[in-house]
Amino acid sequence: MRTVLVADDDSHIRDVISFALRREGFAVVEAADGNAALTAFERDAPDLLVLDIMMPGRDGLEVCRAVRRGDHAARSNVPIVFLSAKDAELDRVLGLEVGGDDYVVKPFSPRELVARVKAFFRRLETLVDPAQKEIVAGPLRMDVDAWTVTVESRPVALTRTEFGLLATLAQNNGKVLNRETLMNGSYPGHRVVSDRTIDSHMRRLRGKLRRAGVDAIQTVHGVGFRLNLAATAAS
Repeated sequence: MRTVLVADDDSHIRDVISFALRREGFAVVEAADGNAALTAFERDAPDLLVLDIMMPGRDGLEVCRAVRRGDHAARSNVPIVFLSAKDAELDRVLGLEVGGDDYVVKPFSPRELVARVKAFFRRLETLVDPAQKEIVAGPLRMDVDAWTVTVESRPVALTRTEFGLLATLAQNNGKVLNRETLMNGSYPGHRVVSDRTIDSHMRRLRGKLRRAGVDAIQTVHGVGFRLNLAATAAS
């Protein structure tokens, strides 16, 4: 059974989300603020987080940063879905920049939220051929079962969305992929997202690979992106 952590200071919203998730067979852990969310994350090791951005104590963005850094437990690439009343594109991009995977604007349909959660888990199961346990491209190694990435044995911590993007690129090493192809291969439910959202994820992914010593993602202007592991390693 998959476990979802739902963190929101509004008890009614928590109740609605939790009821909808439990009805679909998920186990649910609830938290009323950011500090409680981090405690629950460390204690229960949930498979996905639903975080309200505007919470007392630590807000959802701070919780996300702590999870990605490993402040309260091992650094994690667990999927994170933000909830927010803010609908500006800048707010959405900020959520993605700190390590979020999805962003749902209030008011929202509980059915839609549950559908996105289910789509995340379907994507984890069907992202690659089940028989393919490892994706190898040059110095890049991706362990599909463990959801880990290494570059010449150096670990690279990625979010689930970044892992999906990199897997899609690595399986097509040397080929130019447009944003639609990347979205279909990397986003739950083949949901439509803006070019800026894809670009934000790609910018973070490129930066992580560069810090690991490989500058391999190329932007083909007007077309999309390509992974070219014959590219010169970053200095």
